[in-house]
Amino acid sequence: MNKLSTRTFLHSAAVLIIPVAAQNLITTAINSLDVFMLGRVGENVLSGASLGNQVYFNMSLFLFGVTSGASVLTAQYWGRKNMQAISTIFGIATKIGLLISFIFTAAALVFPARIMSVFTKEEEVIREGVKYLRYVCFAYPFTAFNLIYLNTMRSMERVKIATLAYTCSFFTNLAANTVLIFGFLWIPPLGITGAALGTVIARMVETLVVIIYDRKVNDVLKFSWKFLTIKNPLLFRDFWKYSSPVIANELLWGLGLSTITGILGHLGKASVAANAVAQVARQLSMIIAFGVSVAATIEIGKKIGEGDIEGARDYGRKYAILSIFTGLLGSIIILAARPLVLNFMVLSEQAASYLSGMMFVLSYFVIGQSINSTFIVGIFRAGGDTRFGFFFDLIFMWGIAITGGWIAAFIFHAPVMVVYVILMSDEILKLPVAYARYRSFKWLRNITRD
Repeated sequence: MNKLSTRTFLHSAAVLIIPVAAQNLITTAINSLDVFMLGRVGENVLSGASLGNQVYFNMSLFLFGVTSGASVLTAQYWGRKNMQAISTIFGIATKIGLLISFIFTAAALVFPARIMSVFTKEEEVIREGVKYLRYVCFAYPFTAFNLIYLNTMRSMERVKIATLAYTCSFFTNLAANTVLIFGFLWIPPLGITGAALGTVIARMVETLVVIIYDRKVNDVLKFSWKFLTIKNPLLFRDFWKYSSPVIANELLWGLGLSTITGILGHLGKASVAANAVAQVARQLSMIIAFGVSVAATIEIGKKIGEGDIEGARDYGRKYAILSIFTGLLGSIIILAARPLVLNFMVLSEQAASYLSGMMFVLSYFVIGQSINSTFIVGIFRAGGDTRFGFFFDLIFMWGIAITGGWIAAFIFHAPVMVVYVILMSDEILKLPVAYARYRSFKWLRNITRD
């Protein structure tokens, strides 16, 4: 097959990247609303919500692993137009995703103080985090169903519905937070509890939009609870074969981020508050890069399913090049946002100083993360190479960055910013190894069944 021209590639990629990037922007904004709005209330509630959200974050890693494994298979079967296989995969992912969400909801309800104490010793922060967790956990099942449904549609190149659902969720959350956090008319200001309730309301509205779309608009595969009862041992085995390494990888990565948060949390609440804001800035700077990763999974997976191996290889090369430019764009966004964020947030002088340094460090970190995420989450997983990322993070994130950061913090008692630089070193160190794996083409495989 003839290779795509750069212009044709950019057009086909933009059709997926733009809506997916918009979705990432909106979901990041939704997840960040509580942090930024509570940042106007005070450091304790800001830190409490940020650390409380570690529960949601870790749940989302399980869910992302499930949906990523499902997306690998769905994209390739979409290339073959095998809707029966996709229905089975959809059902498997839904069952597992809802089960995960119920477990995390129960944990947040029963053990909120114990969970918070993992991340900080500050009693005031723990107290605020407990208030947050006891309400926000009711949003988890809605989040799980929405994520699985919308990612399944995305793998079949139906990307606009997620933009609509998340947009409705964002504006609902913004309105609910404004009223419930700060109070309005007869409603008293609820602070961090209001932020949690706003999140629950927003996720319920998001689910309502998904249901209306599925019943009235969906023209490829309407969801049915019967999907949960389909039995196909071979597909179930394939699902776990490609999902379990992704789940393990995401958990390892997420546990790593939580460990980083915990290390910084034990260095004082100023570093916690600064890191909470810095991580939001990092997420915003990576929005387009993550869109590139998703688009790469869909397009390369579809090409492989169609049997067009040369086309898949060509797409891989072009997405790899594109990831460099999105990384540079993310770096520019971080640096441009730095003075604006510092002026907006109500932080202590020490926290503001930490935040300024952290955002500078992130300006180079996001370049490496953009390239690595395109390789590992996009290109490699599209071809069924889901194990590489696990060992990658085990060595670089845990073996070097976290271990080094822990030693610097608690053995040598290094300054906060020295510890932070070490903790953020892994994405740069990964680059040559990720590129070597890409050049080997061991990731390029058709994993569908006849």
